[in-house]
Amino acid sequence: MGGPGNSMPPISVSIVCKNNRETMTRVLQAVRPLVAGSGEDAGEIVAVDSGSTDGTIELLESHGARVIRSAWLGHVKTKQLALTHCIKPWILALDSDEPPDDELVSSIIRVVRENDTRVSGYRVNRKLFFAGRYLDHCWQPEPRLRLVRKGFAAWAGIEPHDRLDLLPGSGDERDLPGTLRHDSFRTFAEHLERQAVYARLSAQALFERGERSGLRNILTTAPAAFLKQMVVKSAWRDGWRGVLAAASTGAGTLMKHIVLAELTMREREKQREAAPQQQVESKAIGSDA
Repeated sequence: MGGPGNSMPPISVSIVCKNNRETMTRVLQAVRPLVAGSGEDAGEIVAVDSGSTDGTIELLESHGARVIRSAWLGHVKTKQLALTHCIKPWILALDSDEPPDDELVSSIIRVVRENDTRVSGYRVNRKLFFAGRYLDHCWQPEPRLRLVRKGFAAWAGIEPHDRLDLLPGSGDERDLPGTLRHDSFRTFAEHLERQAVYARLSAQALFERGERSGLRNILTTAPAAFLKQMVVKSAWRDGWRGVLAAASTGAGTLMKHIVLAELTMREREKQREAAPQQQVESKAIGSDA
């Protein structure tokens, strides 16, 4: 990477983390070719840590990472904080459980060397790696914008579902060959626990945006989410792993609409309880007139 004609603009690798030493090790090993170099020609690893106690910070520092300690600000704001601290011309935004495979690393090196001024960002395809193999059908394809020019992108989305977007007026967005491996969970019991937390956060965010739910949504959305993965995405071709993943999608959707329906029903009850009092006050105002 360092010889004449082979030079490339340095890359910042942006990561947010908390107690992720186990998955972080693989990520740091995978991105090593992207941050190699010395002096101004070297890339960098920028990690925003929200209170690790398992050795994650020490692991990052042993790999030369610049660690910013911060309270957890939510997925969008914490990732934006990490993005803001990056100083290199290109930024690869990763989660702490997302090691790029060798093909993707090579693709990143190639396009950053080419430095096509018409392009401001590149999408990668993320695949869940579970119990020793990839899920090639369930949740696929899962394109994510992850490689961007500094100053040309920002994090957005509804908690807890963040996304990286190019800013208005930016250049093109293209796809990269290779796979972004996702070591999201070790067991589906662990995954369902996280789904419950995400369901609550997502339902609250949707409610605050004005969206409402009810019994019809509870009865229809979860089966539809399950069948989409099983039939449209052919999750069954991933074997038992795919079937469980599809079922977890239905479960997560169900939990989200249960929470959103509860918020909706409580709101309606309060409105009904407030209505008689408002009528009394209205009559009193009318009689005074």
